[in-house]
Amino acid sequence: MTAASLESHRARASHANSVLDGTVRFAPLPSLWLAAMLAGAVSGALCFFSWTGLLLFAAGTAIVLLFGHSLGSHRKLIHDSFACPQWLEYVLVYLGVLVGLSGPLALLRQHELRDYAQRLPDCHPYLRHGAGFWRDACWQLFCRLELDHPPHIAIEPRIAHDRFYRFLEATWMLQQLPWAVALFVWGGWGLVCWGVCARISAGVLGHWLIGYFAHNHGQMHFYVDGAAVQGKNIRLTSLLTMGECWHNNHHAYPGSARLGLQPGEWDPGWWVLLLLRRLGLVSGLRLPDDLAPRPELRRLDDAGAQAPSPPAR
Repeated sequence: MTAASLESHRARASHANSVLDGTVRFAPLPSLWLAAMLAGAVSGALCFFSWTGLLLFAAGTAIVLLFGHSLGSHRKLIHDSFACPQWLEYVLVYLGVLVGLSGPLALLRQHELRDYAQRLPDCHPYLRHGAGFWRDACWQLFCRLELDHPPHIAIEPRIAHDRFYRFLEATWMLQQLPWAVALFVWGGWGLVCWGVCARISAGVLGHWLIGYFAHNHGQMHFYVDGAAVQGKNIRLTSLLTMGECWHNNHHAYPGSARLGLQPGEWDPGWWVLLLLRRLGLVSGLRLPDDLAPRPELRRLDDAGAQAPSPPAR
């Protein structure tokens, strides 16, 4: 039986086995992209080490992961869990593109496909990170899944027809070029290796690594009945992931702007949203009690197996 929460999902099944039948194939362009970034990162570490480069790498990675991936791509573009001016949304999503994963529309489609598949009773191992550590690394980093009957994914016109997002989608790799040129002028190839190649390598590899563990190993507060995959919380990575490690919480309440729901669950993305709200730049922060009830959701530490109470605002 399909969960009621899927009735409003962007994805719709086109076939009984929409998310089961498919073939994992080598993806030349993403593979070449990652290989080039890794080569640049290794070159930076071996030939161009400097404290300036290392600090540039750390600062740049933190900025694009926090403001770009966590706030822009995930909490805003994909889940629309808060409201903000259009210019700020564009800035956040642009920073998300600088992570180096893909264009914003492709990232949204991939997220919706994976999210839809994981809520169903079964799905392809590629979509649930279920093929084992090394095979999953090969699949996610160097391959793509071609489903025989892929679900239809309907992206709302506000996003799908937006000129800026379509521009970023067509040029997402090229968006690194202005930064590479600026860093080369500033400090030569060393800063390019650290500030672009190493940053992208860390973003892409980290995204896969957290995705793998967040679907296979970790703590759980909630259980989604009938779902092929249960998200897991990876406590020790809260600061490195800007709060994105609380994936069990996110599976329970996908539309919540706050991911660290329990005491002691650090969520830098949420902290920044609270600061931006105080500055008058964001509003309408959605929390679990703002979302539609999910009858299939159970709290594991509740003897009555009831849906959990949301955290205080």
